[in-house]
Amino acid sequence: MFKRFIGYYGPHKRMLALDMLASLLISLLGMVYPIVTNKMLNDFIPNKQYRLIVICGVLVLVLYAVRMLLEYFVQYYGHIIGVRMQSQMRRDLFSHLQKLPYSFYDNNETGQIMTRITSDLFEICELAHHGPESLLISSIMIILSFSYLMTIDWILTLIIFACVPVLIFVSRHYRKAMRQAFKDRRKSNAVINAAVESSITGIRVTKAYTNSATEEEKFLQGDNQFVSSSKDAYKAMGKFHSSTTFITDIFNVFILIAGGLFLYSGRISFGDYSTFIVSVNLFLNPVNTLIRFMEQFQNGVSGFQRFTEIMDEKPETDAPDAIELKNVSGEIEFKNVSYSYAGSKEVLHNIDLKIEKGKKLALVGPSGGGKTTICHLLPNFYKLADNCGEILIDCMDIRHLTLDSVRKNIGIVQQDVFLFVGTIKENILYGRPDATDEEVITAAKRANIHNFVMTLENGYDTEIGERGVRLSGGQKQRVSIARVFLKNPAILILDEATSALDNTTEVLIQHSLDELCEGRTTLVVAHRLSTIRGADEIAVVTGGRIIERGTHDELMGKDGVYKELYSLQFRENDIIA
Repeated sequence: MFKRFIGYYGPHKRMLALDMLASLLISLLGMVYPIVTNKMLNDFIPNKQYRLIVICGVLVLVLYAVRMLLEYFVQYYGHIIGVRMQSQMRRDLFSHLQKLPYSFYDNNETGQIMTRITSDLFEICELAHHGPESLLISSIMIILSFSYLMTIDWILTLIIFACVPVLIFVSRHYRKAMRQAFKDRRKSNAVINAAVESSITGIRVTKAYTNSATEEEKFLQGDNQFVSSSKDAYKAMGKFHSSTTFITDIFNVFILIAGGLFLYSGRISFGDYSTFIVSVNLFLNPVNTLIRFMEQFQNGVSGFQRFTEIMDEKPETDAPDAIELKNVSGEIEFKNVSYSYAGSKEVLHNIDLKIEKGKKLALVGPSGGGKTTICHLLPNFYKLADNCGEILIDCMDIRHLTLDSVRKNIGIVQQDVFLFVGTIKENILYGRPDATDEEVITAAKRANIHNFVMTLENGYDTEIGERGVRLSGGQKQRVSIARVFLKNPAILILDEATSALDNTTEVLIQHSLDELCEGRTTLVVAHRLSTIRGADEIAVVTGGRIIERGTHDELMGKDGVYKELYSLQFRENDIIA
């Protein structure tokens, strides 16, 4: 893990070197004051060399001005290095998230992922900046100050230095507890973010059901978990700081007693004793800096661990022998396909389907029967195991085709339409980002959304809000259909595309869908059976198996499950009417 972290310094080697050089100069300049102090107390003042006293004072002032500039450089450019490293990690993480399979998002909440990208990476940024500086400056200051103290009185120096091993032992003892505590704290912070993200996204449902109290209770559970884990983290941090501070305070006690005795016995002069008092702070301050750095180190390490957890997730990859799917005619075949989600029972069992070029196959049956799983397997959203059958497009196994080439040739219109924050035009362009304005308008016209768009003040540049909240269900569906028209795929998947719409809107949308299906191989999942009467073939899927198949008329003549479903649906419609 350390090697991976260091790797992010690569593009910033020159700036890091200058930052370290400035830090080194700051450390060296810090030694000027005690040296000048010793010289004044033991030479200039007793010998009344007032001119040299003033010159040394001015010299120290000039050096302090130089140190101020160096401090500015370290603080500014050091943080810039950290921010750029954070930016690169964020880009890598976001890019990696785009490559992860559906199964990853099935098991990880959006709010928790967002925490990894934001607050976790911020702590890494702080470590990236302050880590090298704290280690370099503090280490050099400890070495220089210790060496200088040895020149004043080596016995007194060794007495003080004897406390350092105790300090190291205590630091190591509490470091492990701090690491785990801060890692747990980050996890609980992610839980809060997930709860907030879920609650805000579903705020309209919350208000509709007057369930704000329920949402507050769920938030409080996450918040209480965060408070509890924070208490553990700060308890570990409190033990760490109080113990190490006590040990550093012992330094001063030893100096007071031993130094006073040495001064009384005449072993050292008053000037040397005063210089020792000044210089020992140069030794203690970097020690305390390293102690404080331990807290920052734990924060950064726990953040980087959570970063690497996602980066180590295996992305979707093409097979070594994968080729591009080109000149697609659109013939689809499922051959003896079986599938199980991770850790669950079999969802599909020995599915055999064939859809000829330009034909429409409809899947019907009860919820949970496996219809949507079939739709997800065709674009290779979930991988088939080697011994679980084949899915062919134009007689080629999709496992041996590149993922992008398969998905570029498949258009999907779902019941739950997802629109991105932005304008109507931007959302339609998602189907083909390089399309011209004329092509966007043509796609909108074919989806029967153009006339509505032209009634808006900003037309195609109208902002639609989060998830298209400013549009009705039918309008959102038309935008998604326009997006597919623009993509112009050879294969089309309609996953209950109209089931959430009212009857009037459904009729209007159905006209657009019918036009969309023309000349394309279409796989339809239908809840309203009246919409698929004209399908070339209908397959009844239940319990992961196909139990009936045929045209509408053929299935109605069999007096089986399809006829029962169809009759039941129209009986329900009559009751509602």
